[in-house]
Amino acid sequence: MFHTIGPEMLARMQELEARDAYEREAGLPAAQRLRQIAPDTGRFLALMAAAAPAGIYVEIGTSGGYSTLWITLGARSQQRKVLTLEIDPQKGRLARETFRRAHVEEVVTLVEGDALVHLPRLDKIAFCFLDAEKELYPACYEAVVPRMVRGGWLIADNVISHREVLQPFVDNALADPRVDALVLPLDRGLLLCRRV
Repeated sequence: MFHTIGPEMLARMQELEARDAYEREAGLPAAQRLRQIAPDTGRFLALMAAAAPAGIYVEIGTSGGYSTLWITLGARSQQRKVLTLEIDPQKGRLARETFRRAHVEEVVTLVEGDALVHLPRLDKIAFCFLDAEKELYPACYEAVVPRMVRGGWLIADNVISHREVLQPFVDNALADPRVDALVLPLDRGLLLCRRV
């Protein structure tokens, strides 16, 4: 699957990686930064997306579209598409440019607006990547899990790097009888939840 990363997608990924590194090093306020995932997390998402059952692929928190590109690799391998939700119009514009330059517009649908408004309209979610504002994680989780297909995946980022904020959310997921869940110490920490 990784051999299908074309030169345009690779170039855009490298641009976004460089921008993210610069913004972190410069100490820009969190709201102004891309705050994107690490490349190893991207590879993991691609593998998980490729192994997901039939259904809808959703991303909550698009930012510049970097994580979406990785998810798209997995979705394409299964002839599926990705719906990504972003509330910030400026990041939405950047993501649209990412998708255009990476030639994935036929695979990705970007919806700008509040994810909590759009998620109740979805059904049969097979894969969900949650990387939004951390205070929204519990509400997004509750909007997604009842709409997941059996064997579907919800993956939440930053559960180790933001442990002080997200630990109650993680504890609730680990105790939720609707999912099998664990924390994977990859990069900034991922919560993996599989719908039972």
